[in-house]
Amino acid sequence: MKIKSVISLLLIILLVAAFSCQSGKKRALVYSKNGEGYVHDNIAASVQAVSELCMEMGVAVEATDDPSVFNDAKLQTFSVIIFCNTNNDAFANDEQREAFKKYIQSGGGFVGIHSACGSERNWPWFWAMLGGKFLRHPSLQPFAIKPVDKQDPASCFLPDPWQWEDECYYIDHLNPDIHVLLAVDLTTIDDPDRATYPGVTFGDLFPLAWRHEYDGGRQFYTALGHKIEHYADANFLKHLQAGINWAISKN
Repeated sequence: MKIKSVISLLLIILLVAAFSCQSGKKRALVYSKNGEGYVHDNIAASVQAVSELCMEMGVAVEATDDPSVFNDAKLQTFSVIIFCNTNNDAFANDEQREAFKKYIQSGGGFVGIHSACGSERNWPWFWAMLGGKFLRHPSLQPFAIKPVDKQDPASCFLPDPWQWEDECYYIDHLNPDIHVLLAVDLTTIDDPDRATYPGVTFGDLFPLAWRHEYDGGRQFYTALGHKIEHYADANFLKHLQAGINWAISKN
């Protein structure tokens, strides 16, 4: 074989190998669209922090608030979709909702952060997929969090109790299949409306973070993360990164 032919063949092999490595790299969609209603001021900080966590894991990132990304061809390129403080209507039409649903059903990973539970409030499938639907929260205040699962990477490293300041989200339509990782100690919350909900249904603990598998996909959700400074907190970032890693691990 001539030297030029050998060189050409080697170049082709190297190009194919490089393309294969690149195409095999996991990718995350960090999505932050808000519909009509309250929009958190933490979105820029949360998107930057979550993107950096993904890149530390060797996961490529595409960050957007454009719902047109939700189409079958585009979603096939992602290993995990992260709803980063989305709220209200996260999609522009039912075709985008169907594309997202098909993505989950095909084994896609999902992570929801804080107000993601207030997304798609008229879509029961979404509530079940995420694990529940936002109902209300008492005023932002300090409270104690109990790590319920002391073996899971998203909660095992936290102190018990973990002192935190946030909006304590009360979520209803809870999927009974969720595996709870963190719960708020309701005795540490000042909430004059507790008797209405959650009452004593859960005793003195109420779920704040969980993981589960639903309709073919893997989902992790944390209700924490209201304040901008949360996205520089080492414990919270480790909690998020472990959740992302779990959601993406089989994908």
